[in-house]
Amino acid sequence: MQDIKSADRAAFAAPDGVDIANHIIAESGLRVGFERRRGRGAAINPSGRYEPFARSVVDDGWNSLDDLPAFKTDVQVEKPKTIITRNSSPDISFDRSVNPYRGCEHGCVYCFARPTHAYMGLSAGLDFESRLFAKPNAAELLERELSKPGYEVKSIAIGTNTDPYQPVEKTWRIMREILEVLEAANHPVGIVTKSALVLRDIDILQRMATKGLAKVALSVTTLDRTLARAMEPRAATPAKRLEAIKTLSAAGIPTMAMMAPIIPGLTDSEIERVLESVSTAGAREVGYVLLRLPLEVSPLFKEWLLRHYPNRYRQVLSLLRSMRDGKDYDAEWNKRMRGTGPYAFQIRRRFEMTARRLGLNETRTELRCDRFTPPKGAGVQLALL
Repeated sequence: MQDIKSADRAAFAAPDGVDIANHIIAESGLRVGFERRRGRGAAINPSGRYEPFARSVVDDGWNSLDDLPAFKTDVQVEKPKTIITRNSSPDISFDRSVNPYRGCEHGCVYCFARPTHAYMGLSAGLDFESRLFAKPNAAELLERELSKPGYEVKSIAIGTNTDPYQPVEKTWRIMREILEVLEAANHPVGIVTKSALVLRDIDILQRMATKGLAKVALSVTTLDRTLARAMEPRAATPAKRLEAIKTLSAAGIPTMAMMAPIIPGLTDSEIERVLESVSTAGAREVGYVLLRLPLEVSPLFKEWLLRHYPNRYRQVLSLLRSMRDGKDYDAEWNKRMRGTGPYAFQIRRRFEMTARRLGLNETRTELRCDRFTPPKGAGVQLALL
């Protein structure tokens, strides 16, 4: 790892001059010491965007920062009134999802969900990956919502915001309980994860898959273990993810691989190798998402890039902005996932041509909705008459 002070100064030159200079000034007062953030993705913890005051950590000259405790994972209980989140986004393939947790211990520095922590009065930086919220009543709420009269069955997506198999799931087992409810109701589910912990529930997933009710997608962003460790510090290693794909596929569970995100100038050179590896492991479907930097994610990712790959800073941002109409991010429907322009077209064609050569995406697994049986368990309200 290379610190900003020893980085190549040419990486900070025009055309990003003012932007980078302001960023360096800002991060110099906010960066958390290495020992306090060991094993985390972000190195800064700026105040949430809705907070009335911005706070930064400054050494007062008495070495007071040495006495601050390390960031440890803290899990608080959240008790929502509903658990199924619905959306009408025209550029995604599902209209409902379930999130067992808020925040994600995996610490992926590029995570587009980081800004949601602002709604809790917390930072999208280190708070997002260390101050988590678990929903232990998720299975009970799900059972109730599935039992409501007139419920229309469509596949539920899990793992679209934060990973349901992040490390704390080993203790809380919320995802396991959710799958038990879905299996009992014969309800279709699609899962996205970066964790090999999904194999813990292979028994349930295998039974559901035999009925056409389950599909799992593993996100493989890079095959470079060093890069993955820096970028996704507490997620499974690339080798573990490939092993999970192989095991799930061998068990007869429809398995997909996602290269999400592709980072231009950093991971796009691996497109062909990643697709070849996931194909060999047994994935039959693949997809990708271009790097997204909404709201607080942009400065977090820039700080990370300057800290780990300073000589690539200008290249990565230049390529990204060429696909985002000159901006760090463009949230317009049907553009935010893939970008526009020549470089975006090149990435798309490389991905499509490699997938075609490997025989991927020839068929798409469609989950069944005709087997659904409304729950009648303890969490379901009884009929009055």
